[in-house]
Amino acid sequence: MLLFYIINYAFIQMDVAITNGIKVSVKTDYQEFYSNPFENNFAFSYKIRIENASDATFKLISRHWFIFDASGNSYEVEGEGVVGKQPVIEPGRSHEYISGCNFNAPFGQMYGYYVMERVIDGRFFKIDIPRFVMTHPALLN
Repeated sequence: MLLFYIINYAFIQMDVAITNGIKVSVKTDYQEFYSNPFENNFAFSYKIRIENASDATFKLISRHWFIFDASGNSYEVEGEGVVGKQPVIEPGRSHEYISGCNFNAPFGQMYGYYVMERVIDGRFFKIDIPRFVMTHPALLN
């Protein structure tokens, strides 16, 4: 079962997906210092929080991203773990990490999934990462 909703509070946006008792929340931020709009380079960071509201312990095995920017570029990225880790998340616990993405346009979006392993029986399944948009602040005015 997938429950998906978006919460907007002024300039803070949090995108959330819940799959099998695992809640994935995403917050984004434009990285002005690492961007150069005159050369079509727009840098964004995103902070992801994975919360285990189930009664089982899970290990994050891999990630799979679908990435699109407004200039028409699209990418698919997959790999082990997240930022070099394969965290084990016990019931009632969470794991957070920060990563980033560069676009050739002032806005883009990402979504994807994690492959998780239920530790007690080794069963694998996908956890949805919600679609989230990254936008240059000047476009929000």
